[in-house]
Amino acid sequence: MAALSAWFWNERFWLPHNVTWADLADPAPGVEYPKAGHLLAALPLALGIFIVRILFERFIASACARGLHIHPGPGRRAQPNAVLEKVFTSITKNPDSRHLDGLSKQLDWEVRKVQRWFRHRRNQDKPSTHTKFCESMWRFSFYLGIFIYGFQFLWQCPWMWDTRHCWYGYPYQVMTPGLYHYYVTELAFYWSLMFSQFTDIKRKDFLIMFIHHLATVSLISFSYANNMARVGSLVLCVHDASDFLLEAAKMANYSKYQRLCDSLFIVFSVVFFITRLVIFPVWVLNSTMFESWAIIGPYPSWWVFNVLLLLLQVMHVFWAYLIFRIAFKAIMRGKVCNDVRSDIESSSEEEPDGPTEGRKASTHTLKGENGTNGHCAAARARTQNHSSW
Repeated sequence: MAALSAWFWNERFWLPHNVTWADLADPAPGVEYPKAGHLLAALPLALGIFIVRILFERFIASACARGLHIHPGPGRRAQPNAVLEKVFTSITKNPDSRHLDGLSKQLDWEVRKVQRWFRHRRNQDKPSTHTKFCESMWRFSFYLGIFIYGFQFLWQCPWMWDTRHCWYGYPYQVMTPGLYHYYVTELAFYWSLMFSQFTDIKRKDFLIMFIHHLATVSLISFSYANNMARVGSLVLCVHDASDFLLEAAKMANYSKYQRLCDSLFIVFSVVFFITRLVIFPVWVLNSTMFESWAIIGPYPSWWVFNVLLLLLQVMHVFWAYLIFRIAFKAIMRGKVCNDVRSDIESSSEEEPDGPTEGRKASTHTLKGENGTNGHCAAARARTQNHSSW
């Protein structure tokens, strides 16, 4: 283990030339440099955030949902049937014509009645609008709160106004309490997302989002370990600027406030474009790639950090393409095609019941959930997040 630890923490990878871990081990009195062990505090904090979330959704968000007439009703449930339940749980949730014909004969039911039973059974396992609203309200509250805190903190920092301060004196840069709390809180939140993903609304992009959260945790931890926290705080703030707007648009969608949802999505799209496609490359990437090269020069972990940030920018461009494709079609045609929407919104919707309901559902799908334009129902284009890094 000692050999593995020595290999992993190789100074020539993590630190600039002529700097060793020993140089950072004994700072002057009252001075604290980042240490990887500090990040362990994020794990109990993540558990605390997860508990706070449960209480928040159960009491505060749920009360707000009821005030907006979003009730946690059970919806239409399938009538109890042992035969169909066994098929549903053991064989298939979407029976083909052969299964439908066999079950129809076995139960002496019409095929349409069997189809309806499977639709109801699938729908009753899906999350209600009430559940989705509470989840979005929690994310909105956290993203807004951490953005306000981060912006107020950075407002007083010299590297907010001159990014070259991210590299002056590097790596001998003091880890202040404000920067530490900001960093560890963000890290703990993304740890909590990894935990809660197994209890959240199950989406088709579960694996992608899990990898995304894992990458976010890794990048935050990586930047802290080699004391790139100053520029890391800028990256976090830039990403948080649009996340709460996305969740606000989803909340408006679930509440059936179409105009508010439309307006919030437009604001989100504009802020996303400015922060991710303008500020991030021009302000942050310019600093990490060119200003740092001029001030401290490249070294192995510097290359890794910049490659990861460049990959993140590629993801920004892809997400922006999805968002603006939805916005463009909404503006040009007032509706969003189903294939576009399925690329974005991964949560399940209630399935139609029969031919008449099917025609209504087609309109419903084109317009988005609750009758809003599809861009609000499709507000997961940035997936939580939302993400951030």
